[in-house]
Amino acid sequence: MTDGKLVAGVLLAGGLSRRMGGGDKCLRDLGGRPILAHIIERAAPQVGALVLNANGDPARFDAFGLPVAADVVEGYAGPLAGVLTGLDWAAAQAPGARWLASFACDAPFFPMDMVARMLAAVEAAGADMACAVTHGRTHPVFGLWPLSLREELRRAMVEEEMRKVDLWTARYRLVAVDFPDVDTARGPLDPFFNTNRPEDLEEAAGYLR
Repeated sequence: MTDGKLVAGVLLAGGLSRRMGGGDKCLRDLGGRPILAHIIERAAPQVGALVLNANGDPARFDAFGLPVAADVVEGYAGPLAGVLTGLDWAAAQAPGARWLASFACDAPFFPMDMVARMLAAVEAAGADMACAVTHGRTHPVFGLWPLSLREELRRAMVEEEMRKVDLWTARYRLVAVDFPDVDTARGPLDPFFNTNRPEDLEEAAGYLR
């Protein structure tokens, strides 16, 4: 944990996984373990409390020992719904939390110091929130969100039907935190490499080996 109980975390697993043929991408096998196990291993040490945002029957995640929260906005409203769900959960279940870190559940190599670096960047820039960047490409689902904007996000989603992350963050001071590639035996690896397709999963297994 970066600073006591300052940051809670949400694992975003609420997508429809169409490119992976449906089902839960995060439950696919990677190196003999579900992808979700790799995600939890990296996220949990960085936050004081962690929730899994997923829709449908929560019992399929029982083995992971995490609370599961379904989207608070209906209709598979995308990552913003997961962020709002995490903010609501943190407000109720993580006393003292001022920030929510969000993690996608299809990128098993994200940095172990992601939250610490985002907190430092937000403070240095006087920003409202942060997102990750690699090679000039933003990864908005890997972000740091203030609990203080929870009701503003709810109004945007419910009253304006806001769905795009970048449209919402454009209203605030957003700092983009650049992360370097990771050196591996197979060469440089973007730490936010994601396993959207079956061939991506095979590539990820190669990096693990």
